[in-house]
Amino acid sequence: MSAAVGLDLFARLGTSAGDSRRGVVRLHPEVIMALGLEAWDAVRVTGVRATAALVAPAPALTGSSTAILDETTMINAGLVDGATVRVNATSVAAARQVELSGSRLAVGALPAETLRLALIGKVLLTGDTLSLLPQDLAPVPGADAVRARQGLAAALGGTWTTETVTVTAADPPAGADPASALMVTSTTIVRWRNGTSTGTGAAPDASARPGSRETSSATAASGSGAASGGLSVAASEAPAAPAPVAEMPAEPAVAVADLVGQAEPARRLGEWFDLVFQRPELLERLGAAPRLGVLVSGPEGAGKTTLVRSVAADEQARVVRLDAPAVAAIEAGAAAARVREAVDDATASAPTVLLVTDAEALLPAADPPPLSTLVLEALRRAAGTPGTALVVTSSRAEALDPRLRGADLVDRELTLPAPSDRDRAELLRVLLRGVPLAKDVDLASVGARTPGFVAGDLVALRREAAVRAALRVGRADEDPTLQTEDLLGAVSSVRPASLSSGSQTLSSGGLTLDRVGDMVETKQALTETILWPLRYPDSFARLGVSPPRGVLLYGPPGCGKTFLVRALAGTGSLNVFVVKGAEVLDKFVGESERAVRTLFRRAAAAAPALVFLDEIDALAPRRGGSTDAGVSDRVVAALLTELDGAEPLRDVVVLGATNRPELIDPALLRPGRLERRVYVPPPDAAARADILRASARDTPLADDVDLDALAEDLDRYSAADCAALVREAALTAMRTSLESTEVSADDLATAREAVKPSLDPRQLAELEAYAGEN
Repeated sequence: MSAAVGLDLFARLGTSAGDSRRGVVRLHPEVIMALGLEAWDAVRVTGVRATAALVAPAPALTGSSTAILDETTMINAGLVDGATVRVNATSVAAARQVELSGSRLAVGALPAETLRLALIGKVLLTGDTLSLLPQDLAPVPGADAVRARQGLAAALGGTWTTETVTVTAADPPAGADPASALMVTSTTIVRWRNGTSTGTGAAPDASARPGSRETSSATAASGSGAASGGLSVAASEAPAAPAPVAEMPAEPAVAVADLVGQAEPARRLGEWFDLVFQRPELLERLGAAPRLGVLVSGPEGAGKTTLVRSVAADEQARVVRLDAPAVAAIEAGAAAARVREAVDDATASAPTVLLVTDAEALLPAADPPPLSTLVLEALRRAAGTPGTALVVTSSRAEALDPRLRGADLVDRELTLPAPSDRDRAELLRVLLRGVPLAKDVDLASVGARTPGFVAGDLVALRREAAVRAALRVGRADEDPTLQTEDLLGAVSSVRPASLSSGSQTLSSGGLTLDRVGDMVETKQALTETILWPLRYPDSFARLGVSPPRGVLLYGPPGCGKTFLVRALAGTGSLNVFVVKGAEVLDKFVGESERAVRTLFRRAAAAAPALVFLDEIDALAPRRGGSTDAGVSDRVVAALLTELDGAEPLRDVVVLGATNRPELIDPALLRPGRLERRVYVPPPDAAARADILRASARDTPLADDVDLDALAEDLDRYSAADCAALVREAALTAMRTSLESTEVSADDLATAREAVKPSLDPRQLAELEAYAGEN
């Protein structure tokens, strides 16, 4: 259909929640007919630039000269409400490949196959911005809106509905009209720019406009065409042909000596390779089969694939890589063929390492598909072939099909730890080798400021620092150098993969314990319990004692417990995971316990980390008295298991905060768990004066204001009450005159009438009695 025939209409922004950000243009039914279209066909929308969208009938009483566009289409076309827009009928072709860019969170957490599922049925042009809301307004072959939403929520949390992606490149099928719009289908290869891909799907060689009754002959013969008015894209009937399995390394492998913090795993893997590849007869003589199956686990981005490639290159073995997420995204028959091809390639010559990356995507523990059995059989054949080693990597080893760990498959395991401060500094030294650095660059301080960063995060840090340095230098003729300020500035921009999704994290905002007034004993207790084990582990090891695993912070409401946690995070450069009851408690059996396990696994990956259980009395009450079908009891049991289970916590401290310590299950408070109890008392007169001064730092005060005298008179005022008092006094001054330039003593006196003390004498007495007993 020619794109030249079109109409000029008035653009109006649609208010329908159902159309919101879904790429929809609504026209008068007569206009749709005049363009030769049917509902849910594709149109070309041209304003400042051209974009593509789906057309649908407009609501009743909409004029024939009006086009109602959702906000995404308005932005893509560069339009404002009331502007003139040209709407053309256009043909549409099934995109062979679509390349996208997005936020760092989306690129790091969202698998390409989930991204494709969310975009199926959407029409686009290069440069368009798309939301991740599935196209569920009209039926789309191969779409599954429910599964798409579940995958998006699991990867991105509640923010997925606001995420957008940009089309950086899109390839039409061979022979398609260059002016056609492109549609994402179940055969489209979707990839992140410079990132992961869904793999090779069937390459469509024909196209049709969505909603058209024209389909390819193969589709028509099979009877699989969509009904009139639905969405259909003609594609080849032949199944996807497996793409050749690339042999690795495609780029030079990292030297084993440069695997910072992984010396021991590299040594053990090298010894295993040497036995299987170079001395198999020794194993046979000693009664062991000369075979090797290894699971390499560790945080995402820790360098699992790099480790295997480096050690294999050191042993002069070739590597054949099978990318499990890419295989899992294609049709089962093509996936099985891809696996067989990889195994055939790996067993064709020796020595060879068959490397299966991110195996949980292909071999999940929960509801494994029938394809898993075929994959396991193929891997079993590879592992049993002399001169072939099977290595599987996973960042979620607990999510792997347990059959993979059978004695005839993967019977050995290596775990890569998260790098320490010293390791991160050394990794930066290796990554910045050859990069012009300023003489005063302190990589040790940068390493200390990057808790939870792994090798992949530090690569992103290097890239961001380089961008900052390039922008700073500009077009100057001076030789560019990377400075400490570039690296430290990049730290605040790069979010480590361990923090990219899941529980909420707490930002310190630059706050440290030095800026917390008074509370000398409280600050000292927290420093000894939380910061010392992370800063001076050698001292604890020398004295033969284990550091405390948990702290209970209790005190009246509004007295600064959360404020102290933020200060701790800033002082110790900790990653703080904030846990609230609503994020953990779930009515479905097993989900609450799984949430607790996931929380602690993420905290371990981001170590040194602090798990902050806010209002822990609601999260872990005394067992046996709940009326929630035992959910709270199971959460307490899961917390106990994580605190002193078989796998010890390393560089992870648990801190619970409450104003009702007597309600917490006693088992959580025994030694080895939340064993240290720190009381946060209400502020005395001197502390109240400090709080008032801090709250009024940016508020101009009149000469008649005496904060010390005022603090003396604020008995039973909490820290939050004092801050509220200053805020209310400023509002009082504004009520007197919007031109006010200062807050007077009269304003503070008036504010005291509105802001009453919140501390309850009875509760204070109970808390002080509890503190005296403990």
